[in-house]
Amino acid sequence: MYRIGDKVVHPMHGAGVIDSIVQRKVNGQMKDYYLLNLSNGNMMVMIPTDNTREIGVRPVVSGQEATRLIQAMESIQVDMTQNWNRRYRENMSRLKSGDLLEVARVVKGLACRDQQRGLSTGERKMLHVAKQILISELMLAQSLPYETVEARVDGILTH
Repeated sequence: MYRIGDKVVHPMHGAGVIDSIVQRKVNGQMKDYYLLNLSNGNMMVMIPTDNTREIGVRPVVSGQEATRLIQAMESIQVDMTQNWNRRYRENMSRLKSGDLLEVARVVKGLACRDQQRGLSTGERKMLHVAKQILISELMLAQSLPYETVEARVDGILTH
């Protein structure tokens, strides 16, 4: 169980801070929800408290882990299939895993592909979402402004 003020990550929306715990009536039953204030915008996500594990909600990585990930990002090898449909499914699976290294792999792979061949509209959107998820967690883990983390990530992607 998380508490108000905890920094957590939702695999498909990114990192944020639990703003409050509220009760809502759903299908005639009262349920508790975490209100997650996402760090990459003014969006709130309601997460049922009773199945956070199934959704893949987890605590934000430590500052040290974030630093290690940024350092490791440069050496991440990306080997993406040529079939766009299969590549899209593989990348979506990586994002849903909630593993920050897998999210970084998606970002780096799609950014490299964009520089080499360009991306379809769907993959361009996926790159944007994956980058937002990655940056949101890194900025919370390291207590840095969005722009600083974005510049670091962009610097890695352009090498």
